[in-house]
Amino acid sequence: MTAIDRATDDVGVMRRLVALFASAGILIAGNTLLVTMIAIRSRAEGYGDAYIGLIGTLYFLGYLVGAIANPRLIQRAGHIRVFAAMAAIAATSVLVMLLFVDPWVWMVARVVTGFAYCGCLMSVESWINSTASNENRGRILSTYRMVDLGANTLGQFLLPVIGVQGFQIFVIIGMFFALALIPVSLSTAGNPAIPPRARVKIGLVWTVSPAAAATCLTIGLTNGAFRTVGPVYAQSVGLGVEDIALFISLWIIGGAVFQFPLGIASDRFDRRRVMVAASIGAGVASLFISQATESWMILVGAFVFGGFGLPLYSLASAHANDHAKSGQHVDLAAGLFVFFTSGAVIGPLLASLIIAELGPGWFFVYTAILHFALIGFVLFRMLKRAPVPRELRRPAVWLLRNSPMFNRMVAQGGRRGRDRPDG
Repeated sequence: MTAIDRATDDVGVMRRLVALFASAGILIAGNTLLVTMIAIRSRAEGYGDAYIGLIGTLYFLGYLVGAIANPRLIQRAGHIRVFAAMAAIAATSVLVMLLFVDPWVWMVARVVTGFAYCGCLMSVESWINSTASNENRGRILSTYRMVDLGANTLGQFLLPVIGVQGFQIFVIIGMFFALALIPVSLSTAGNPAIPPRARVKIGLVWTVSPAAAATCLTIGLTNGAFRTVGPVYAQSVGLGVEDIALFISLWIIGGAVFQFPLGIASDRFDRRRVMVAASIGAGVASLFISQATESWMILVGAFVFGGFGLPLYSLASAHANDHAKSGQHVDLAAGLFVFFTSGAVIGPLLASLIIAELGPGWFFVYTAILHFALIGFVLFRMLKRAPVPRELRRPAVWLLRNSPMFNRMVAQGGRRGRDRPDG
């Protein structure tokens, strides 16, 4: 195939994916708005900080169950039907929270939302992955990352525009989930072949790379807590709704900005050294935020914390894939996701209890302690195992969001790299 033919083919593929990107963007924007809103609205309804952490935990629990169950649903009913069903369930769960302002109802609704949102993402990302080829997968992934980043940022800044009080915010979020159905339903892209399920092998992940497994668990405990309990911290220290939206957005943007230099550095040096450096940066930024006395200091700290903390998942994934053998990469991606999500199930409740008992500043002391503990473990692993030679490393890939199918897309794209020989 000539360069002109490849370019023409890429344009055709991108046109077919526009509808899927649009649905994913609408979906992500609605969910990121919902996660931040829930934390702030729960406080306004008089729910305690521990409760807010619990509903964050339940959201990730539903997400984890969805990651396990939804591939079976996709195999049984197909991508379009599963996406439609899960989007409808997500929209319904949001409206139920509006109709029944009750803590028990909200807890159940958050489990359901996590399950349904995971199903929507897995459907559309599996669809995107099935459309991609080895020649255009990198460009498709880059486009999807931009959609993801833009939707996450836009979703945050809709919060001060719409407002947290009243019924409108629930209705608009429900509309987002419903509107996500339209591009997929009208897409000319055919329903793709059903992908084989990845096997979750926790033992495989730990055998291949204990450092990567520990890193994913740690950032689940920290980043998962930040995403769901971070707005509680921000509100506790006096930030308004506009600054809370900026607080979360700067965390996300910082992660996107720092991904590239950290990824390049990890391709050139022992990745574990870069993981240690990133953990030091995240830990120091956490301590800085815990002692911050001005709003601008908190916002700068959030940017730096996200800059060092969010890329750790990408670095851990790249390090694990450096040690993986041929045929292990997809299963490894699924296992790393389970380590992350397991931490994210525990992190929000633990962090909220710390805030309730010790005060908001201790939330970032908690994150600093975990990052410093991770540094010690990774340094220990460096003494036990030699680094992978540079020529055998796979390029680090930007993983802005931790999603089972997105990680699988990257793992499949990585097959073009050199496999590490057995032993």
